[in-house]
Amino acid sequence: MAKKEQSNEKMIAQNRRARHDYEIEDTYEAGLALTGTEVKSLREGRASLAESFISIDKRDEVWLEGANIPEYLNGTWNNHAPKRKRKLLLHGAQIDKLRRQIQAKGYTIVPLQLYFNEDGRAKLKIALARGKKEYDKRQALREEQDKREALRVMRYKNMHARG
Repeated sequence: MAKKEQSNEKMIAQNRRARHDYEIEDTYEAGLALTGTEVKSLREGRASLAESFISIDKRDEVWLEGANIPEYLNGTWNNHAPKRKRKLLLHGAQIDKLRRQIQAKGYTIVPLQLYFNEDGRAKLKIALARGKKEYDKRQALREEQDKREALRVMRYKNMHARG
């Protein structure tokens, strides 16, 4: 994986299954329309993207569904629903491009990570992805294990070469 650029982004949640289950084609950064208690709950680092997905409705609005942002512990009667639909903020051209591409066979939009950017705004990194077949997943795991084993052997040889 590529190294993360030096920035002041504060990671809140990550969807690790997405990179395992999908082949990532293109990524986008989307803003989130949140309520006050949702932002406070996110600042505490409480969120999960595990079972979430992205949908585009008939009015060309993009929604994050199934993401769990637990209720704010110090909230009052106006606390938010933990698994409500949340609107994503994207440019119209990006939405059109995503709509065209998900109509193609096998493409979907998956959430990758939820974070606060330098300005303190909550952002969601989403990706246009194609589902992997089972043998592709096994092949990717095998390649990762081979790479790890090669690094381990090189590290072992380097340690004994110095001594």
